[in-house]
Amino acid sequence: MGPIAATTIGILPARWGSTRFPGKPLHLIAGKPLIQLVWEQCSKCSRLDEVIIATDDPRILSAAEGFGAKALMTSPEHPTGTDRLAEAARSLAHAEILINIQGDEPLIDPALIDELAATMAADPSLDMATAANPLDPADPAVQDANVVKVVTSLDGRALYFSRSPIPFFRNAVDGLPVMRHKGIYAYRRSFLERFVTWPPSPLEKAESLEQLRALENGASIKVLLTHDTSPGVDTPEQAAQVEAILNSHTAFS
Repeated sequence: MGPIAATTIGILPARWGSTRFPGKPLHLIAGKPLIQLVWEQCSKCSRLDEVIIATDDPRILSAAEGFGAKALMTSPEHPTGTDRLAEAARSLAHAEILINIQGDEPLIDPALIDELAATMAADPSLDMATAANPLDPADPAVQDANVVKVVTSLDGRALYFSRSPIPFFRNAVDGLPVMRHKGIYAYRRSFLERFVTWPPSPLEKAESLEQLRALENGASIKVLLTHDTSPGVDTPEQAAQVEAILNSHTAFS
């Protein structure tokens, strides 16, 4: 019998406690829990061998199993979704590539997830892959500290992530947009296992951006250009906006 083929697994961290929106994963949008809508989008992917919901709450676990998802209980003590991902990965010994998909993006484009998976599979030198979409330098989001920006090398690998506007345009450069980072990550399993053993790094603590810990430790992170600007759900008001989109039939097919 030959070796087991490397697999790619999508994991949706789903935490009950949220300062702004407790119980968010089970909030009903267009008649379905938020986490179910995300799971359904992920289930359309062609390059994920499995999709798993990793949660810290039995209510989410029960709901997930109720709509047919595979779900795992993880510790409620994890400081970040990456730590929750790493705990889930420990029970998935066959997984080589793990994609951390935000559990609050019900309109996430399955094609973007597939592209991340394909990128990681095609280039073993990559530790991680993520995505970003272009912003006009005049967009107010450029100045918004809640919008994370990223700059890359000429071959598309991340150089730096920041809450500040980057790059600073002392000179206009044609074809160089500001890039808004999209919080989806693909990890090589071996790298993820190392990453969660490292303490928070200086730049990570300064900007409150966990991905800087990876860069400060020499990680190679590919940044895919995407035009997927699907909104996330951080508040009940945003949930209502997503419901309006779904009800107007403009969501991804």
